[in-house]
Parts: sequence; structure tokens; C-alpha cells
Amino acid sequence: MAGSETHYTLPRPAFDKPVKLLIVVAPYYRDIADDLIAGAKAEIEAVGGSWDLVEVPGALEVPTAVAMADRMSNFDGYVALGCVIRGETTHYDTVCNDSSRALQLLGLQGLCIGNGILTVENRDQAVVRADPDAQNKGGGAAAAALHLVALGRKWGGQSKGVGFRPATESYRLAGGDDGNTIA
Repeated sequence: MAGSETHYTLPRPAFDKPVKLLIVVAPYYRDIADDLIAGAKAEIEAVGGSWDLVEVPGALEVPTAVAMADRMSNFDGYVALGCVIRGETTHYDTVCNDSSRALQLLGLQGLCIGNGILTVENRDQAVVRADPDAQNKGGGAAAAALHLVALGRKWGGQSKGVGFRPATESYRLAGGDDGNTIA
């Protein structure tokens, strides 16, 4: 049974400057969302961090809210929380896949995101995973975001931009050997 397995957990990162995360939650299942939020808040506060909380209608809106916050605010990272329980239609697959894919794409663009959107077969699975005294997936999502923030700070934050550094100080334009070089 998955609930009885043990997993290695990284030690909490330490921060020399304050860290602030945005918790974005879809509270469709209010009691489960409340447990996820409690776990995330506790993990953030355990490293001396601060947090803000926003609610959105559903799991599909979580990535949009994260992207908006990244454009319009100054958070160091994001914690995505919610719960999708399998129903009788394929809507479950769409919501699970699309919300996860969107969060992953935002992460690949350089955002520090912990994904705590539960995707479960039934309510009992969700309750165990959300419970801060059991699997604490909200705390795990916050820990993931915090580790990414720490890694970003270790490597110099976003001051260098995203992508590869050129091998030289000049760039050759694609498509020709006609001396089109930008210095």
C-alpha cells in the first residue's frame, strides 16, 4: 500500500534573505484544500518565510493565476494546491493533465513552483494525502517550491536571464555565410 511507504525527504533549505511564496489553491473540496493549505503554510513558516494566499475556481485556473502573479507581483515562488477526484467522465483526465502540464511549462520558464494538486481515485486517498499529520502533500509542495527558490538563489537568481550563454561575444545569423554577424 502506498500510504505505508517511506521516502527520503531533503533537509529544509536555509535562506539568508527573506523568501515569500504565493499559495494558489482551488478549494473545490474545501476540507481537503484546508489541510493542503495548513501543510504548505507550516512548511513555509518553518524556514522563516512568508506567504500570501489566493483562491481560484478550479485546478485549471491555478496555472493561470501563477502566471498572472509572476507578471504582476514579486513572489519568489509558488505553491499550487487543489484536488481532482476521478469521476464518471474523462473530464478528470483533462483537468489532471492540463493543469500539471501548464505548471510544468511555467517551471521550465524559470518559475519556482511546487505542484500540490492531488489527482486521486477517491476521497479517502485525498484525505490521507492532504492531512498534515499523514502524507502532507501541501507541505511537500511548499518544500519543493522552497528548494527551487534556494537553487535559483544559489545560481544567481534571474539576473542572468533564462537560456544558454553564447560561446563568443558575437552571434552569427542563421541562414548564411555572408558575414552577417552581430557584435
